[in-house]
Amino acid sequence: MEQDIMKIEAAIEAVLFAMGEAVSVEQMAAALDHDTDTTRKIIHHLMDRYDEEDRGIRIVELEGSFQLCTKNEYYEVLSRIVNLPKKHVLTDVQLETLSIIAYKQPITRAEIEAIRGVSCVHAINKLVEYHLIEEVGRLDALGRPILFGTTEDFLRSFGVKSTDDLPLITPDKIADFEQQALEEASITLNT
Repeated sequence: MEQDIMKIEAAIEAVLFAMGEAVSVEQMAAALDHDTDTTRKIIHHLMDRYDEEDRGIRIVELEGSFQLCTKNEYYEVLSRIVNLPKKHVLTDVQLETLSIIAYKQPITRAEIEAIRGVSCVHAINKLVEYHLIEEVGRLDALGRPILFGTTEDFLRSFGVKSTDDLPLITPDKIADFEQQALEEASITLNT
């Protein structure tokens, strides 16, 4: 019987760890093929064991659901790991590609390349890897090309609530950008 309880506790730990969010006692009971009262008792016993053994994790009960989480006293240690700089430095090409996507979304890779005049496969792959853009659908055209758009991480990174909050590009700014592009092109041609 003790061996059976240990296997059930191990299954509970596995489910709570894998889910990463609260799981209702009913869902847990169904997964374990047990009744909810027995399941709740086993989870509470596991919670008591975690407290007695002074472990770094605990199980919390949230309105009839259970979640595996870190004990409060280890938040400082955890924050040292979590707060390590993970900042991605965007290249000019990636920033340019991201700008095009932000203002023209949803947009295909071919449309971005038509605006930029060069391939942007690498830039798009990096922006997807950095979770700044994502696939938002497929264009209803030959080959069904992927449509890209910005993500919530993009909004957080650039401090805007929505893409509607992005600065407007006035005709004057567009003319300035075109002039700069022409000057850069002529510098490249003259060298």
